[in-house]
Amino acid sequence: MSNHYAVFFLSLPLLAYAAAEDTSDTLKRVRASATLAIGYHESTPPFTFISSDGTVMGYSHDIALKIAEAIQRELKLPKLHIKNVPFTTQNRFPVVQNGIVDYSCGATTHTTEREKLVSFSNTIYVAGSRLMTRKDSGIKDFSDLAGKNVTTFSASTSEKMLRAMNSEKNYRINIISTFDRGDTPLSVLQAGQADAYMMDDVLLHYTMTQAWRPNEWVVVGTPQSFEAYGCLLPRNDAALKKVVDQEITRLMVSGELEAIYRKWLLSPMPSKGVNLGMPMSDAMLHLLKNPNDKPFN
Repeated sequence: MSNHYAVFFLSLPLLAYAAAEDTSDTLKRVRASATLAIGYHESTPPFTFISSDGTVMGYSHDIALKIAEAIQRELKLPKLHIKNVPFTTQNRFPVVQNGIVDYSCGATTHTTEREKLVSFSNTIYVAGSRLMTRKDSGIKDFSDLAGKNVTTFSASTSEKMLRAMNSEKNYRINIISTFDRGDTPLSVLQAGQADAYMMDDVLLHYTMTQAWRPNEWVVVGTPQSFEAYGCLLPRNDAALKKVVDQEITRLMVSGELEAIYRKWLLSPMPSKGVNLGMPMSDAMLHLLKNPNDKPFN
């Protein structure tokens, strides 16, 4: 898909919300321009993707738009110009660091190492890292990967974990890393170039629906980690983070986030039509009761 900017306006009634006492550079810029730049990934359903008519949508994007409404209320803006800016797995951190976007919500895992690059919002989703493989591959768990070809996305936490398996357990896995442009893990799998695809479980379940013969594939393996997805924010922007975290907490307490979850993971997916049928995990249920911004590692 081509990189492009999607633009629209939010109009809300003016409400008596007090502005943050120490307004951040980001919020000052948004107030002055009445424009908010939101980053999104073009192809990570159900979190963010572009529909056939060019609309940006998804679970994480719905949350991003709720955050935009909260920022508009905070700044008492009668109208807010929303600019949707695409990013790739490889440049998702630089676009936040360089101020190309004000924040982004997608399927990015919060880790302590990544906190050196950006700040993270309260967690919006919890995933587990597993494997997609053919039903007749003989692969049931990660211990079966020794000497196998495994594909994943470059610069992902799954790629990092596969490298750790090689160094710590001597699995001798041949890691086939793909990029957002060109071959995908699914195309590598279907071409027989890889025995398995490692990624977060929800993304694997969606990928299976896109295979030529979905019934030939299965998601297996004990989760090697739990992944806390958060929105990416500029580092050390406490005022922006406060507004974002308060809105995410409000969505959880009010039940709105549960409704967003049902829309994207328990119902036919808008624009796509597929139903992932993934009930909330215990980790997600715990998150809704205990909103927080803590990584799992």
